[in-house]
Amino acid sequence: MSHDHSLDRLIYMANQIEKFFQANGHDAAVAGIADHIAKFWDPRMRKQIIEYYHAGGSGLSELARAGVALLATAPSAPAGSSMESG
Repeated sequence: MSHDHSLDRLIYMANQIEKFFQANGHDAAVAGIADHIAKFWDPRMRKQIIEYYHAGGSGLSELARAGVALLATAPSAPAGSSMESG
């Protein structure tokens, strides 16, 4: 199992999601990133990116890091299926 490879892929994906949402402005982009990850990422992927964020998240771009931070504060962050009220 290549843990580092899969984590690198998650970081890449989160940063790509930022590129999609960044034109919406900071707050809307952060909410959009968190909502997208909550809705479309597997719970294990969400858990891994949140753990990476808590460990410093140095590879995440600014808005991606903020989106993951928002996701990490959601009541159902580790295993929740969406952020309906985002």
